[in-house]
Amino acid sequence: MSTLTLTGLVTGLVMAVGLAATNPTMDGYVRFIEARLAAEIDKMDQSTPRPERDLIKGIFRSQGSKLVEGVVRPKTTRTNWGLLSLFETNVLDQPVLVLGVAGQFIPLRGVEEATLKVGRLAF
Repeated sequence: MSTLTLTGLVTGLVMAVGLAATNPTMDGYVRFIEARLAAEIDKMDQSTPRPERDLIKGIFRSQGSKLVEGVVRPKTTRTNWGLLSLFETNVLDQPVLVLGVAGQFIPLRGVEEATLKVGRLAF
């Protein structure tokens, strides 16, 4: 076996171990969805009167994690492939597909639509 082949093999193994060690968990996914929902609420339509926007933001700050826990976690299936995970959620008849790899979440389908639906449900 040549040095170049051995170096490539070791590099590949190190990368695989790194990906496995940073494979996102269900808790990380729930935090990701909560952060996306918070961002959508912060971008709330400016035509809504200011007192109502402040009230909605305040309620979300205090109850947002409970809302996401109750609506998202029970409807999510995590497929763990060791190096990465695929999170499939059905929220209010909105399919959501997110890839989790290296501690990051990559929305593949439906995240914006679902966060808007959950936000409307909350308020």
